[in-house]
Amino acid sequence: MTEQTSLFDQNDANQPLASRMRPQTLAEFVGQQQLLGHGKVLRQLIDDDAVSSLIFWGPPGVGKTTLARIIANKTQARFINFSAVTSGIKEIRQVMEEAEGNRQIGERTIVFVDEIHRFNKAQQDAFLPFVEKGSITLIGATTENPSFEINSALLSRTKVFVLQPLTHDDLIQLLNQALHDDRGFGKQKIHISDQTIGAIADFANGDARVALNTLEMAVLNGQQVGEVTTVDQDDVAQLVSRKSLMYDKKGDEHYNIISALHKSMRNSDADAALYWLSRMLEGGEDPLYVARRLIRFASEDIGLADSRALEIAVAAYQASHLIGMPECTVNLAQAVVYLSMAPKSNAIYTAYSAAKHDALHSMAEPVPLQIRNAPTKLMADLHYGEGYQYAHDTKDKLTTLQTMPDNLIGHVYYQPTTQGSEKRFAERLAQIREWHAEHDDHLNG
Repeated sequence: MTEQTSLFDQNDANQPLASRMRPQTLAEFVGQQQLLGHGKVLRQLIDDDAVSSLIFWGPPGVGKTTLARIIANKTQARFINFSAVTSGIKEIRQVMEEAEGNRQIGERTIVFVDEIHRFNKAQQDAFLPFVEKGSITLIGATTENPSFEINSALLSRTKVFVLQPLTHDDLIQLLNQALHDDRGFGKQKIHISDQTIGAIADFANGDARVALNTLEMAVLNGQQVGEVTTVDQDDVAQLVSRKSLMYDKKGDEHYNIISALHKSMRNSDADAALYWLSRMLEGGEDPLYVARRLIRFASEDIGLADSRALEIAVAAYQASHLIGMPECTVNLAQAVVYLSMAPKSNAIYTAYSAAKHDALHSMAEPVPLQIRNAPTKLMADLHYGEGYQYAHDTKDKLTTLQTMPDNLIGHVYYQPTTQGSEKRFAERLAQIREWHAEHDDHLNG
């Protein structure tokens, strides 16, 4: 439920390597120089023991929990570790009341909540009055976007720091520390090449925990001759045969990557679009979700510049539905490349947006009488359909019939571009508008 800590747990040889190598000071901490470099705000706050309530947001294995523990180690405050999975409102309030009592006698309390996004609204609200009064310093850690997962009231009282995935060089440094530090394998003789260490760093994908766990497995499964353990590349190759892609179908990365796919196609970058497509599909995304987004893209970003784009996207959806993964990857890849290379126009998208604005913000305009149907005598007596002109009976297939409500006459929504096939629509629309300019009484009058 809760855990009070004043010092770090004692090292235990039976603990996983990642636990044994957990940094105890900022000097040992690897990565996040954009936050912890000399002169940076977070570094200054920690050095000055002036940390206020904050949230660490970042992917797994980048140091969120470690930073919280380093902050606790730097201060004389009581440190409480909350589990967002097992702690309820009752437990929260009990600890908060103790913290308030400690505040009144001059003792500070830091409450660390890992995976704070797992707390529901009521649980998050329970922290609010104590954060406001200064009874506690709240440090939350989350892999999810705080904008969506943290109550706005609580979010407004905290400072969010974004932690980035560790770089390849960061991970190399971390792995070498583990090989030479006595808490790691420093007391053993390990032979491992720089190339093999690099392969582990590549596999870890920015996650320190994955890097250290992989190194530990490699050493444990290495070839031991006397006091020397040799880890060769073939041994490591078996451990890193498949990289675990950072992708959460319901999390922030889901929206980041579908946005990257959409914008790569919009920018006509087929290679980037294929990469983001593969990141989604190989990360376990539903191919039909991707296909639905392609259908939307075909009309939003291509439209009449290439009317086949919508046909291709719908066909890709149907193919994905019929054969499923992994066979449908090539169908989606074909559609993605086609959409990327197609001429682009957002004229349909902007036309609908403009019409929608008028529909929502103007009066509910009545349909002009002349374009209403009159299936009954009463409707005919009320002049429904009176003055209707049938376009097929005219030479130009155009009439002077008013089809726009009175208050919206002259409003123009569709503005075609000259991209691809839409150039023909632009030319035709220009002809239509020129004809109306010459013949319509309500324009000329």
